Amino acid sequence: MKYVRLSLSMAPEVRHPMHQFVVERDGYRASYLLRGNDVGEAVQTLLFHVDGFPPDPYREALERTDHVEEYAISTCPDDTFYLYVRDRPSETGTQLVEALTTAGLVVVSPIAYRADGTVGLTLVGPGGTVQRAVEAVPDGVGVDVREVGEYDSRRFESGAGLTDRQFAAVAAAVDCGYYETPRSGTTADVADRLDCAPGTAAEHLRKAESHVMARVVDRYDGPA
Repeated sequence: MKYVRLSLSMAPEVRHPMHQFVVERDGYRASYLLRGNDVGEAVQTLLFHVDGFPPDPYREALERTDHVEEYAISTCPDDTFYLYVRDRPSETGTQLVEALTTAGLVVVSPIAYRADGTVGLTLVGPGGTVQRAVEAVPDGVGVDVREVGEYDSRRFESGAGLTDRQFAAVAAAVDCGYYETPRSGTTADVADRLDCAPGTAAEHLRKAESHVMARVVDRYDGPA
């Protein structure tokens, strides 16, 4: 069983309007698709975690977008928010979903809609199925294969689910000595590198650590 990490790119006029909003508006780093129902239907029900703030400009953009049928926003203390949305995908979006939901293929959450205009995602399945899905990506969507390998959830999923900002916080913490013994870096040092408040940096680290530690405990198969 193989996995492949892809980075997809498309022209601004082809992107979903809310992804284009993240590209054009400062303060919004990425939108992460966590869950989705009714995939492939005319209207999809989706849950996103949006790494950006404040939510009001994002809400105004949702109101202006013809694709959005219904939405709700729930803010978080670390300058991010969750978005529930019922959305009508574009023709290109529909074709992309059809290509990536080929029978026998799993799209691993989250899917990252990044501020640089790319879409980052991972597919898991038999090697031939993965290759067919890549070949079925519609015209107008560029495909950059970033990594291919044999799927091993213990190795592959340890960092899955971290937002780019959480990963950046952990990387900055490692680099400045926050995890060394004795500790030589502080959350203020991490905040300086992320250009954010120390409280925000601490929240990013707390969420990243909580996620990773929960996976370690869940997958531990040694003595209790």
